[in-house]
Amino acid sequence: MSDKNYLAWPFFEARHAVLEQALDAWAAQHVAGAHEEDVDAACRHLVRQLGEGGWLRHAIGGKAHGGAGDSIDTRTICLIRETLARHNGLADFAFAMQGLGSGAISLFGSEANRADYLPRVARGEAIAAFALSEPQAGSDVAAMQCAAVQDGDHYVLNGEKTWISNGGIADFYVVFARTGEQPGARGISAFIVDADAPGLTIAERINVIAPHPLARLRFSDCRIPSSKRLGEAGQGFKVAMATLDVFRTSVAAAALGFARRALDEALARATQRQMFGQVLADFQLTQAKLAEMATGIDTSALLTYRAAWQRDQGGKVTKEAAMAKLHATETAQQVIDAALQMFGGLGVVSGQVVESLYREIRALRIYEGATEVQQLIIARELLKEI
Repeated sequence: MSDKNYLAWPFFEARHAVLEQALDAWAAQHVAGAHEEDVDAACRHLVRQLGEGGWLRHAIGGKAHGGAGDSIDTRTICLIRETLARHNGLADFAFAMQGLGSGAISLFGSEANRADYLPRVARGEAIAAFALSEPQAGSDVAAMQCAAVQDGDHYVLNGEKTWISNGGIADFYVVFARTGEQPGARGISAFIVDADAPGLTIAERINVIAPHPLARLRFSDCRIPSSKRLGEAGQGFKVAMATLDVFRTSVAAAALGFARRALDEALARATQRQMFGQVLADFQLTQAKLAEMATGIDTSALLTYRAAWQRDQGGKVTKEAAMAKLHATETAQQVIDAALQMFGGLGVVSGQVVESLYREIRALRIYEGATEVQQLIIARELLKEI
């Protein structure tokens, strides 16, 4: 059982502890240990379950459109991601992508678009996706080549997107394309593209070490109504960054959940594994490693929930969210590696919890801004303060 004393920290209100306890009990019943060979089917099932359980409401902004509140509460989505990640990595993924994939609609969508898409996302009836990355434009958004040209009351979209989570199973994609109002990142716009839009095809399904629905998308003269544009023309970079700003801290929370589960597994192993007439936990080397793991986890939690609290107070969290993501993901990798080491050969056996965690954590150090990008962000913000 993971230590939950952190719920008494001043970052939280009483409602947050109540929510975490309810979700923990729900997840233990509905998603703990769930594993299916058909990842697409498993993800669809988890989205429906999360919707029926009422948890996706917290990933949506606006009560009028199915959200739990008038705006997204960062501490809540972080607690949800941490708890789900501790139980099941794919459940965390399913929740996170419903929020990230629809976040731009919550923040910048017209009333008609919000009313059309958000309630279905909240109920788990429509699967969302966020399509920003391209083969030659990942961290460098300004290198984007996918283009949308206005044609009357439509835009015609051509190009490719890759590494798209929920690619192939999503009901709609929030797509970013160059519209050319200005050079670089200032000439990008955001659009909602339905999965059945003519001209949109799944060019490739991508298999990764922790199985998730992932794909490369191709747009060939794909016509999009101008009413599906999110925000003003040329404001797509702003739309993307505002959306990522909401959810980046939650990536740190997911890493925290993985790390907590790894520590639980390590403690159980260390206190039960017999070796040389004693248990593994009797060795000082083991004790030192457990101490490092626990200290790293608490440090990550403090950074994560500081950033979440600060954002919920209306503060700017560019530096704080970057610190949280950098530290929590890197630390979780170290914690999980140490836990696996305590399991010895058993740790690399497919189906073991620590083996699954080892595969799950790796992508978090890359997506929504790789560790190296977070370092650049932190340094840039520090230099601005001089």
